Formats: sequence, C-alpha cells, structure tokens
Amino acid sequence: MPDTTATSDRPGSSGQGSALAADRERLRRLICDLAVVRGQVTLSSGAQADHYVDLRRITLHHEAAPLVGRVMLDLLRREGLVPGIDAVGGLTLGADPVATSILHASAAQVEHPLDAFVVRKANKAHGLQRRIEGPDVAGRRVVAVEDTSTTGGSVLTACEALTEAGADIAAVAVIVHRSDASRQAVEQAGYRYLSAYDISELEI
Repeated sequence: MPDTTATSDRPGSSGQGSALAADRERLRRLICDLAVVRGQVTLSSGAQADHYVDLRRITLHHEAAPLVGRVMLDLLRREGLVPGIDAVGGLTLGADPVATSILHASAAQVEHPLDAFVVRKANKAHGLQRRIEGPDVAGRRVVAVEDTSTTGGSVLTACEALTEAGADIAAVAVIVHRSDASRQAVEQAGYRYLSAYDISELEI
C-alpha cells in the first residue's frame, strides 16, 4: 500500500510540511523520468519483465540524492523512529548511497544526526577484518535500508550481519516498495517494513 501519510501531520511548521511534500513529489517525478526503464529485462530471479526500476540512477543523481535523504528521513520521523535510532545502512552496494543521503540530511537538521554504515557481502580478509564498516553498531538502534527490494534477500542478509554485530534493528526501510514478497519476507523475519513510495505511484 502506498505510504501517503501527510508530511505536515507531524509536529512542525506548515511551511516545513509543504517543503517536504514538494520534495516528495519532485523525487517521485525524477524516479518516473530517470529510473523506470521500459523494455524486456531478465530479473535476478530469472523471471522476465517488461520494465526495470533502476534506483541507482536516482540515488547517485546530483538532484535526486539530497531528495532521497530528506524524504527517507521524514519517513523515519513520521514512523516514530527519529529521534530514537542511531544509524542507517545496509548491504553494499544498493544501500550505500541511500544511507549516506540520510546521513547528510540528518546532519543538516542538527537535532538528531544519524551515522551511516556499510555491510560487506563477506568479512574483509585483511586489516580489522570487519563485516560492517563505519561507526560501531554494537548496542545501537539502527534501520536497515535499501533502494528497493524484490525478495527481501539483500536487506535480510544485512539484518543477519547487524544482529551478529550486536545491533538493535528497529525497521527495514526502502525507497520504493516493489514486491509483496519482500514485505512478507521482512515481516516474517520479525522486522517492520517501511517504504517511501509504492510501485503503483511510478506510472508504469
């Protein structure tokens, strides 16, 4: 179901709510224009589809990336997670620009700055041999993020690593909810599943 909670419903000035609504609509428009690729593609599952949503065209875009940070931070705030969480991040590579965008958006607002972290696909073989890069997550409340998810596999891999590292996972949050299978997998694993947009909002 689309996340349509009004940004102005939370505490704050109506001007701030209007700005966030404008940010959300501009980001939606950029996703529609830049990230939705039409044409026959083979998905990672092997299934065929007539379109593909490539959100790295958004999370690494000069205008869209700051919007990602503000929209996702507002989602976490409206869901009661900010203040309350300490850091955001997920499995490299898709989650990395999402997390850093949220980090910068939170730092700009000063009151509740968040750290970011990167979950490697395997432990580093040299140096400190860390699986999770960035400030230590042990004992900290975190949100696992991803740009989008089809099966939940990548974000749940991140959650496994975070649990092993001693983090307290408050939720999983994605920019675009693409598949009910991902929501079901995440919720069956015992985590809240949040999204800023539903696939139905992308005019596909």
